[in-house]
Amino acid sequence: MKKIIFLYIIFFSTQISSQETIEDAWIFLKDKPNATTFLNNPLTMVSQRAIYRRETQGIAFDEKDVPIHTGYYNQIRNEENLTILGKSKWLNAIHVQATVSKIKTLSSKYNFIKAIEYANKSLNFKGKRISKNGVQNHVNKFSNTLSDFNYGDAENQIKILKGNELHKAGLTGKRQIIAVIDAGFPNVNTLEAFKRIRDNNQILGGYNFADRNDNFYTRNSHGTHVLSTMAGYLEGKFVGTAPDASFYLFITEKAESETVLEETLWVEAAEKADSLGVDVINTSLGYTIFDNPNHSYSYADMDGKTTFISRGAEIANSRGILVVNAVGNSGNSGWKYLAAPADAASVISVGAVDAVGEIAPFSSFGPTSDNRIKPEILAQGLGVTVINFSSGQVSLSNGTSFSSPIVAGLIACLNDNEGFILKSVNKRNKNLNDFLKEELYKSADRYNNPTNQHGYGIPDFEKAFNNYISVFSVNEILLNDIKVIPNPVTTSFYIKNLQRDLKDYQITLFDILGKKVSNYQLNNQSIDISELQKGVYFLKLDKANTSATVKILKQ
Repeated sequence: MKKIIFLYIIFFSTQISSQETIEDAWIFLKDKPNATTFLNNPLTMVSQRAIYRRETQGIAFDEKDVPIHTGYYNQIRNEENLTILGKSKWLNAIHVQATVSKIKTLSSKYNFIKAIEYANKSLNFKGKRISKNGVQNHVNKFSNTLSDFNYGDAENQIKILKGNELHKAGLTGKRQIIAVIDAGFPNVNTLEAFKRIRDNNQILGGYNFADRNDNFYTRNSHGTHVLSTMAGYLEGKFVGTAPDASFYLFITEKAESETVLEETLWVEAAEKADSLGVDVINTSLGYTIFDNPNHSYSYADMDGKTTFISRGAEIANSRGILVVNAVGNSGNSGWKYLAAPADAASVISVGAVDAVGEIAPFSSFGPTSDNRIKPEILAQGLGVTVINFSSGQVSLSNGTSFSSPIVAGLIACLNDNEGFILKSVNKRNKNLNDFLKEELYKSADRYNNPTNQHGYGIPDFEKAFNNYISVFSVNEILLNDIKVIPNPVTTSFYIKNLQRDLKDYQITLFDILGKKVSNYQLNNQSIDISELQKGVYFLKLDKANTSATVKILKQ
């Protein structure tokens, strides 16, 4: 009897102790009472550029875009012994920290609460317990692997993906905005390698969510190195993959710790990026193991639906943003698998290879726990060149952290022609982002034979670009043997067709955005385009019910 009483006291004491433990939780709200007012006035939620991005992609605003109801938020905020750490309008959730007993009282107190989800999954009704495999080591994912060796330029990491062919075509990201969500950007405001984007006003702004202030040129240098692979420029030494893109810089990662708060901060940053009209998000972050082991994820959680950050990434994609994420550096560790949000179905997850295309041992494995192919594609991440935040010189580094932005920059370049593509894709009822990803994956060298570590393999951006725009170049009625000579064009060209006379055809030249450049008459003379800028153009021939479109590269 004494033994039973003693065990009961231990059990009861443990229960009391757990109730008094400070915990993180997300409070999910039932509704947004003022949704109609906001939806009737989109500029109260997002910028004009964000509205344009939605309109061109045919994506309507919905209740997810509406801010959290102020009345609900204030009632939670005014609760004693409770701290609000963050919030998400997309998920209609408030991230709080308090004792478990305090958090539990909220459901009965407020009828606007839909559900409460604890970071400690054992406290949730259907929570998934963390893996029993003993892999609970907190790895410093920002360990310094840089050297002072001056490698030279970034030629290989661009050419292995045929990204240079996009640049030759005049696609350098000029019409694209990239949000970099990372751990810090020290010295981006002073280094010579970023002078070009500073002078051209390509840094549009940013925010430090980690410290809740406007100083984003601080904290961990990881973000500086990541940004350099896209935006760095040292004449004759280094060129990033998207040299003419514009950037927002957001800090959400606290490199000195690993907590679930960073997931919430990431979603906040993604929401901000959406509101500003961002086209591409790059994230070289991933979450599996936290300092509090009760918050850590298991492989079963890597299903793209469980983690808060992956749910946020899925919504970002549904708003028309291309999300690119490093798959992780755990390939040769006990965990070995990918990390959230790389597990999200819509996220383009990127693994790492070396300079000759061999898989990097550290590159994390897929598939997701629900057996989807991850990573989708690969880029150089072993012996990759970056700009050293301290010296400002070209240095070597390793990690899928750099594979991801190399790809993100080139995706921005590939997407740089979206105005022209939209006219064709929308006619075929295709989602523009899905179409781009489909062609990118198809271009990869292992598309027909993917593996758990390679995914579809190394993409060929030249091939993806040609396939991406080919949908606009399909003849309504085939004109056989049309030839533009020469092509590429330096100053002028001829049009030839061996099977019919083209002199009565209307000839129109369009730029990459679908804007008409000029009309021409064909009189067996060359067409002079010497005054045009370098880049891709489309020559359209029309007569009655017959038409054809031919791509021209102006050099």
